[in-house]
Amino acid sequence: MDIEYNRNLVGVARKLRKTSTLAEKLLWNEIKGSKLGYMFNRQQSIAPNCIVDFLCRSRKAVVEIDGESHDGKRERDKERDELIKAQGLIVIHVHDYEVKRNIGGVLKFIKDSIEKRTSSEVVTRF
Repeated sequence: MDIEYNRNLVGVARKLRKTSTLAEKLLWNEIKGSKLGYMFNRQQSIAPNCIVDFLCRSRKAVVEIDGESHDGKRERDKERDELIKAQGLIVIHVHDYEVKRNIGGVLKFIKDSIEKRTSSEVVTRF
């Protein structure tokens, strides 16, 4: 199954790339250019109506950084995860705090989660 792309969200994704959070910038610096062993893109629009923080197409994995902006939005995030999983993707959640304070542990968690992937699932490191 191919990952669907939503062209209508390109402008929004571009704006999000320009206004990345500190945690997004820190993680991006560690995974861009296949530094983790896999190619990632950031702020990618996927169908039906989602923009994900990081997408690894080759391993069909999404990495989402959760922080204060996600407080009070757990139900919406669960629904969004289901839409992403329906495309055959694994969703990996890491917390903003963890990225800022333990980037090495976060990178290991992401790599292990991608390599141990057996199906569409949601894995969380909090």
